[in-house]
Amino acid sequence: MRDIKRRRVLQILGATPAVAALTFTETEAEAAAQQAQAARARAAATGQPYKPKFFSASEYATVVALGDLIIPKDARSGSASDAGVPEFVDHIVSVQPERQVAVRGGLVWLDTECRRRFDKTFLAAADAERRQVLDDIAYPAKADKRFSHGVRFFSGMRDLVAAGFWSSKMGVKDLGYIGNVPVGEWTGAPQAVLDKLGVKYE
Repeated sequence: MRDIKRRRVLQILGATPAVAALTFTETEAEAAAQQAQAARARAAATGQPYKPKFFSASEYATVVALGDLIIPKDARSGSASDAGVPEFVDHIVSVQPERQVAVRGGLVWLDTECRRRFDKTFLAAADAERRQVLDDIAYPAKADKRFSHGVRFFSGMRDLVAAGFWSSKMGVKDLGYIGNVPVGEWTGAPQAVLDKLGVKYE
């Protein structure tokens, strides 16, 4: 959590089996992102806060805080919560019962560990205290075996947050993806690319 930047996290997730471990397809992720954005829009239109489908109010607040520590706001784009990731996570967990015990148990573990160290919940802990706990569970290869439950929870939550962020409009823009933008005229690939590939137009 100290030294991994947002884009480095994306590179790691894209280059390892972590993303493959997600138990939903790209289509399901897109549908969940659309559901999350629609729920967010409805809440904004009525002036009411988003009402979680699965999480309690305190659990949801913890998901929001945790998501923003995983993907914070930076000069390039907003944070996980700015992109609607907490709503995405709530939707995915609500429709996938196989995740529910692990996620809820992980949130309990997080609060229990914070109480053990600081005599307060994760939400009540200071930013530096939260990061101290997360530093101990963010790197599975280096984590103490005592924290194995926390490591599994955090790895799963990080995958959910990443999937939610980079399937959102903000996340797609953050990536610089322009595949869905119509092109008025196709003039071919840049010559430098053709030269590098050793091909040419006939």
